[in-house]
Amino acid sequence: MSDKVKDKLKQLPNKPGVYFHKSKTGEIIYVGKAAILKNRVRQYFQNSRSKDSKTMALVEEIYDIDWIITDSELDALFLESEMVKRYMPKFNVLLRDDKSQCFIRINMKDEWPTVTMTRNPADDGAEYYGPFFNSYAIRKALRYLRRVFPYLPKERKMMQSKLDEDLGLSPKKSDGSENYKVNLRKLISYIKGNRKQITKELEKEMNNLAKEYEFEKAAKIRNKLMAMKELQRRIMFGDKEFMDISKDKALTDLMDLFGLLRIPYRIEGFDISHMSGKNVVASMVVFVNGVSSRSDYRKFKVSEKNDDYANMYETIYRRFGERNMKSWGKPDLVFIDGGKPQLSAAIKALKDRNVKISVVGIAKRDEEIVVSKSGSNVILDKVLSYKNEKDPTVRVYEDDNFVFLNLHVNQMNAGSHSKNMMSRKQRNTYEDIIMLYQRIRDESHRFAVQYHSVLRQNKSKKSALDEIPGIGPITKKKLLRKFKSIKSITSDKNELIKVVGEKKAEEIFKHLEIDNDKK
Repeated sequence: MSDKVKDKLKQLPNKPGVYFHKSKTGEIIYVGKAAILKNRVRQYFQNSRSKDSKTMALVEEIYDIDWIITDSELDALFLESEMVKRYMPKFNVLLRDDKSQCFIRINMKDEWPTVTMTRNPADDGAEYYGPFFNSYAIRKALRYLRRVFPYLPKERKMMQSKLDEDLGLSPKKSDGSENYKVNLRKLISYIKGNRKQITKELEKEMNNLAKEYEFEKAAKIRNKLMAMKELQRRIMFGDKEFMDISKDKALTDLMDLFGLLRIPYRIEGFDISHMSGKNVVASMVVFVNGVSSRSDYRKFKVSEKNDDYANMYETIYRRFGERNMKSWGKPDLVFIDGGKPQLSAAIKALKDRNVKISVVGIAKRDEEIVVSKSGSNVILDKVLSYKNEKDPTVRVYEDDNFVFLNLHVNQMNAGSHSKNMMSRKQRNTYEDIIMLYQRIRDESHRFAVQYHSVLRQNKSKKSALDEIPGIGPITKKKLLRKFKSIKSITSDKNELIKVVGEKKAEEIFKHLEIDNDKK
């Protein structure tokens, strides 16, 4: 800990705000929020086993600390987002889980815009505000803000919105959409951190209305100002922010469980999708530091066969070819969606490629982790130690070549009393690992099924005309516009010659007659 940090820790106030961790060069490497700055910032420098590897790496780089005091937790919540966008600190990227990141979406181009939340901003013309890293706190904040700046949380439906209008939570249709949009712009300004400016504007508007004897309208603005002051006393995220913000405790637990030489920085998940051997595809999803890295995802079109063993072998063999290894790098751990057959195929492919990587399977039955004694390249001492322990949370059994590890026993078999009796540390450890491999498995399955569906749709759109040489999209469109169907194209050869010419007509007749003979 540097002398600067020691001095700053003594000066920290007992107030809410946003803090900035800086490196020796003065670069802002992390931005965080706190309900009580003194408590939160000091946590980083206390000895604690709950710190994950990335948080410890952050602490090692902290050379100086600065902060901005805010009037409330709500202000700190929005200011943190603005500061992260402004400075793009490297540890905010490393420490955050992609699923915790959320945005507020408002499309001002709609007649009656809605205020919603999403994790995946789209290129749809709407405005997105964020990212925010505490979705629970943001939802809570929006509920309170709705009392000050009434908005629609979903598309207007008269039967549902009338009560909200009466309660002052939704805009009144009689006021018109333009007045509603003026109100929304105030909400957006508040989200951007301009609370004091909005307060001044509302006070000015209220005084002007009072001078013009518009006392009813002035009273409404007065109520808004009172509600805004009430917001400053609301608790948004408690008196501390938990240290384990990265959710990567699962990575250190995986390293310990399987005796890996280092934390599995890059994990790849593979799955196969097909329908009775047709449109066979495979997915490769990548998680870096416990967070999905979608730009690194890859998909494979696999040979047409109804054989999951062969399909998985081909996928892994292609993935770990020399060219792909150079382009995509080498993972620290591989998850195979499947049991013994799929894992055995992956291990054989890796051996044939002469590549040594830790690889395990996730069996669909009870979501067991399947490990090969000879081919998974992991150390099984820790796993096998659970065989002899009377632990209600784990079940381990084995055959001649494989070990099966079930971490769901507490969820499936243990009663509520047994769950309460388990130590918090033990329960959290297993839940972290389960949640990580469930995310990887679900994402690999989703990506594979999505690609398989695309291929099926594309194939269904194809027609016999696509197989005929010289017949491109324009000619195909012309034929279907004229004859309406493939069958009627061969009903009148003279008419067909008029449309495409004699040479192409002969080619079309020849191919379509062959297809009819096959049928």
